[in-house]
Amino acid sequence: MMATVIFVFYITITLTALVSLILFGSRPSKSLSWLLVITALPFAGVLLYVFFGINRRKIKFFKLKKIDEMREYALLHSEAAPPLSIQSGSEQQKKIASLIANSTGTFPDTGNKIIILDDGRKTMEAIFAALERAEKFIHIQFYIIEEGELMERLYRLFAEKIREGVEIRVIYDAIGSFFLGRKHIKRFREIGVKVYAAMPLRFGSILFTINYRNHRKIIVIDGKTGFTGGVNISDKYIKPSENSGIWDDMHLCLRGPVTESLHRVFIKDYYFASNGENLWQPEYFPENKEEGHTTAQIVSGGPDSDYASIMYQYATLINHAEKYICIANPYFIPSITILENLKMAALSGVEVKLLVPKKSDRSVVRYGMFSYFEELLSAGVMIFEHPVKFLHSKMIIIDDEISSVGSGNFDNRSFDQNFELNTLIFDTAIAVTLREDFEQDCREADKLVLSEFVKRPLIHKLLEGIARIFSPLL
Repeated sequence: MMATVIFVFYITITLTALVSLILFGSRPSKSLSWLLVITALPFAGVLLYVFFGINRRKIKFFKLKKIDEMREYALLHSEAAPPLSIQSGSEQQKKIASLIANSTGTFPDTGNKIIILDDGRKTMEAIFAALERAEKFIHIQFYIIEEGELMERLYRLFAEKIREGVEIRVIYDAIGSFFLGRKHIKRFREIGVKVYAAMPLRFGSILFTINYRNHRKIIVIDGKTGFTGGVNISDKYIKPSENSGIWDDMHLCLRGPVTESLHRVFIKDYYFASNGENLWQPEYFPENKEEGHTTAQIVSGGPDSDYASIMYQYATLINHAEKYICIANPYFIPSITILENLKMAALSGVEVKLLVPKKSDRSVVRYGMFSYFEELLSAGVMIFEHPVKFLHSKMIIIDDEISSVGSGNFDNRSFDQNFELNTLIFDTAIAVTLREDFEQDCREADKLVLSEFVKRPLIHKLLEGIARIFSPLL
């Protein structure tokens, strides 16, 4: 009797999951992958689908109320729409800026100074130097905050700044900072730091929140200076890790009007992490005068948006490239849109280069990446593997005109499920500098050759094939 009940229950939930896939599946490739998971893994497959696969944007029952509230809050406090203009910009720059403005609500700002920070130690020294100069407030948001030398240094600096009367607020991701530990969070709170988890894992809501991670990296100091990019608070950036060596990432220091756009993203996320502390006050938005000549635009994406803004940004940049495309990314598992656009660009004569790390912190991701390489190489895309550094940068540069640095990977998680943030930069000098740094890494890397790549062991091809099936879920 019990066996019959269990069987009926299993059939019922499996059929329910399959019906939801048919009615609300976002893409055929992703739906087929989940179909395989559900049918191949009894019970476990259905549970995985409920936690990680349900399209909560379309199924009202599974919508997260907080996501809808975030969308409404963002609309209420969105930037006033200025005349969209990029001084001395090309038509393609204006089209890309319009796409981002219409899909995210953030507009290009002129008069910025942007400093490129191209290694972990350099980035951390610049961040701590800026934090020491804080006079009014420090706002910080990271996916990963890990116990270690950098965290202890941050703790000491915060203690000093709070004694000086500086307000400090911190957001961390509950999954990314899973091993931070309550004792460390308590230490920060005891000295007066306001610390909150973004999308915390709580009983009763874990079903809805576990698949929505906040992957953004933001620092705003006194509303005047901002930092963003791919770096986290982790000793991996200053000390080699056992599996992947020292992490190498691209980060940016922002000064000028674009800092306000960056701060708006933090304030929106903080409002919900803190359960309602509203920072839309004049003292947190000082006037930002022009600091330089660079035009930049913040690109924020996430499940609170109706559009896959990060994917739109990457796809549009690839489509508009006429001379070259340089992409650096550690987790390159492209959507079908990105994959086909890259192949078309290479086949049309655009020079396309992809730089990835030879070592990876996730084996399944490495095999997933490799499953796309043969068709990319066949189309003429040049692929380089850096053998020493774990290249963690998320960067794209086109035609010495436009570049993007941020947190968004070339994968379905960054396109659909994570809260991400990139900085789109319309500046020839910065694009050239980033391209030269990229080319130097390529010279130090191993270039994949199609005739040799196809000879890789059969077991590798099998593992790649399995990872490819599940790649829409990664």
